[in-house]
Amino acid sequence: MRSTDPETIILLDFETSGLSPDYGDRAIEIGAVKLREGQVIDRFQSLMNSGVRINSFIENYTGITNQMVQDAPKTAEVMQEFAGFIGTTPLVAHNASFDRRFLDAEFKRVDRQRKQDFGCSMLTARRIYPDAPNHKLETLVRYKNLLTVGTFHRALADAEMTAHLWVAMTEDLRSDYGFDVVSFALMRDLAKVPKTQVGTFLLNQLNV
Repeated sequence: MRSTDPETIILLDFETSGLSPDYGDRAIEIGAVKLREGQVIDRFQSLMNSGVRINSFIENYTGITNQMVQDAPKTAEVMQEFAGFIGTTPLVAHNASFDRRFLDAEFKRVDRQRKQDFGCSMLTARRIYPDAPNHKLETLVRYKNLLTVGTFHRALADAEMTAHLWVAMTEDLRSDYGFDVVSFALMRDLAKVPKTQVGTFLLNQLNV
């Protein structure tokens, strides 16, 4: 995983008891990797006991059972530790709107507040790889023939594979457009550009 980008970013993934904290769903696992110059320099992973029952669908989907989280640390304890891990470093997740909602909801429960920007590797991949079969993490990892680590739908494995995808995207932008550095800000902003304007946007960024 090589890159000339000097920035540090954190790529994270939550496994949860359901689809939305607005309906009482909670985080049951957090995984994150700290990426600097294309290399993973640190990791964070923990199951969490949120005091909610995990239904059979989630157990089958993630492999995380009620028995596994029964003796896990309380969610509040994990989130306080995770807040220290991420500090103010920019964050990235695949389908970031999902992970951002859960992070903000769990932080609110422990009187913490996220202070940094959130990038979305899925939305950025839609701009860089418009011909991919779809833009699910598993599909993109196979589309780019990236190294797979662990099992999909476990938090740390998904975070690591998101990191590999992020580096691949930055390297492709450097190769295809001639960027010396592909910053987090560029990747974040690219996700918001209409598909028909991606080429123009990237060429304009070369002159910034």
